[in-house]
Amino acid sequence: MHWYWMSSGGPEEKAVLDVHNSEPELGGGGLAEFCVAKGNRTVPRPPEVSAAEAAGLPIAALTAHMALTQFAGVKLDGSGPEKNILVTAASGGVGHYAVQLAKLGNTHVTATCGARNIEFVKSLGADEVLDYKTPDGAALRSPSGRKYDAVVHGTTGIPWSTFEPNLSENGKAIDLSPGPRTMVTFALKKLTCSKKQIVPLLLDAKVENLDYLVKLVKEGKLKTVIDSKYPLSKAEDAWAKSIDGHATGKIIVEP
Repeated sequence: MHWYWMSSGGPEEKAVLDVHNSEPELGGGGLAEFCVAKGNRTVPRPPEVSAAEAAGLPIAALTAHMALTQFAGVKLDGSGPEKNILVTAASGGVGHYAVQLAKLGNTHVTATCGARNIEFVKSLGADEVLDYKTPDGAALRSPSGRKYDAVVHGTTGIPWSTFEPNLSENGKAIDLSPGPRTMVTFALKKLTCSKKQIVPLLLDAKVENLDYLVKLVKEGKLKTVIDSKYPLSKAEDAWAKSIDGHATGKIIVEP
């Protein structure tokens, strides 16, 4: 769980990049009025980007960016062959960024979410949206019958047996929160030289990618959707809402 706070200072203010996921022994998330960060892990926040918008980018947008560019091979400048991408939990923190970023590339995006968020996910640019509680949604079946070149998988409880028949010949399911089952399946697929694979994503956060994402927000090509804001004194309520798992976009804690 990651929480970020950004003050409303001027253009020289820095947006903090927390690399907790990639260096767990050195970093960590937390809630505080002030924090100390290394200069080489921060980027300027331009005045066109609000503090709350910037606060949502680490680590969620960075995770979506890495999954799509490094694992799925999507070129965000629109070049490259068309790819069919599935984003699960598409209305959530990582998912809503993943849909938007994928559509910057040459992609057809199928997404899953709850029924109440279908129109919201469509507004992000998804070409097809499935209610995950329906039979087709639970089975991850594309309404147009497409096979996925990559799945940006942001939820839990979906077995490999559900992903496999929906993947293209060399398709990958990219697990953003890999557990023991994912690691075992990943190893087995590697050992058997399977063309279809499940891949655990271990975030390697890079400051240049954060800078790129901030610029996309500044240019209006990416947006942080804010589910709700809580004062620091109500952080417990923000945490409870996050744990409930039904936030649309990001939950922001402010001073």
